[in-house]
Amino acid sequence: MALYMIGDVQGCAQPLWQLLSKVNFSPSRDTIYLLGDLVNRGPDSLGVLRQLRDWGTSAQCILGNHDLHLLALSHGFGRMKSQDTVQDILAAPDREALLDWLQTRPLALYEHRWLMVHAGVFPSWTVEQTLSLATEVQATLAGADAHSFFEQMYGNSPDHWRDDWQGIDRLRCAVNALTRMRLVDDFGRMDFSHKGEAQHAPAPWMPWFEHPDRVTQGQSIAFGHWSTLQATQRADVLPLDTGCVWGGQLSAVKISDQGEVLEWIRQACPAAQSPED
Repeated sequence: MALYMIGDVQGCAQPLWQLLSKVNFSPSRDTIYLLGDLVNRGPDSLGVLRQLRDWGTSAQCILGNHDLHLLALSHGFGRMKSQDTVQDILAAPDREALLDWLQTRPLALYEHRWLMVHAGVFPSWTVEQTLSLATEVQATLAGADAHSFFEQMYGNSPDHWRDDWQGIDRLRCAVNALTRMRLVDDFGRMDFSHKGEAQHAPAPWMPWFEHPDRVTQGQSIAFGHWSTLQATQRADVLPLDTGCVWGGQLSAVKISDQGEVLEWIRQACPAAQSPED
């Protein structure tokens, strides 16, 4: 049995199949963990969703901001952007089955000693709190309040975490951290405007994982979302979005049962779009 964590696919089906072919992936034997943004901006989001769903528990998928955007559109909320490429899913004959499956995916996983999220965690969050909040959101998406949530999902506030947030403030803040976070300041407030390299972030902003009081320091965390991040020297964080949809690479890391990084696997990708969030 082999285990792989994979960065943002964003509808780039062929690079994903090529990468999995390189490692001789077998869904009857192996498990892949996909760190969100399964769809959008690439040429075959429909093919990606169909295959991942068919692989069942062999493909463990986390929701990213583009996946949530698709779900909001399917509920009649949000705005279809010119760069979006999810129309084929919304028009597919099996649309409801695919969207129902996607809407029940988690926003965080803890497997093989790795905490896996799409974007980040607040400095004050423990692993347990991160997973608990992800479960709260997942239960909302799977329940009767999902339609109301998607109506109110978009927005940047609140930009900081408080344990006593309730209702949509609590859910939106948790979702924005887990699926959109890149930078925070000393007070743990999020910034969503900077999308470039970490070293070019204006003061007082810093990458969420560099906050000096981050509770999860030392915990291995794998994430995607930040294709311009480049490499980090930290041993406790593993960024896996290497810009597949922008003409970069699709990256996977093979890990052991105990979470040791065994091998990097990369697949070159043709550019599907120009860089943009």
